[in-house]
Amino acid sequence: MRYIVSTFGATASAAALLLAVGGAAHAAPPAQPAGLYPPSALVLTVGKGDQAATVTAERAVTLSCAPTPGGTHPSPTAACKELNAVDGEFGQLSRAVGGPCTRQWDPVTITADGVWQGKRVSWSATYGNACEMRSSLTEAAVFAF
Repeated sequence: MRYIVSTFGATASAAALLLAVGGAAHAAPPAQPAGLYPPSALVLTVGKGDQAATVTAERAVTLSCAPTPGGTHPSPTAACKELNAVDGEFGQLSRAVGGPCTRQWDPVTITADGVWQGKRVSWSATYGNACEMRSSLTEAAVFAF
């Protein structure tokens, strides 16, 4: 009987020894998904500018909603609940401007990029200024960061 010596370490030597003596090394079973759910993972930003492509991001967070709420968002559970209520339609989070705001033009753009329930998302909205953005999103925890 012939033994094979390997320089790849103890694990490689043990596997080679099993093969040399007629045994079979067992491979680990393939990785299984943690659960059957569509992924929901987003990057949300708030920034100065009037176009999403050129906006200078001032704040950004991550939000993951499946399998459990998480990410760097300060209120991931509330944000995921809101997004589930509108089936991921970010435009439905915005309400009519409710409070008095100045009419100065200092545009603020918010964006959402990533995956929502397995589908690619790239959404943005621009407001005339930060006051308009806050008053339009008073009930939305998604962009409250």
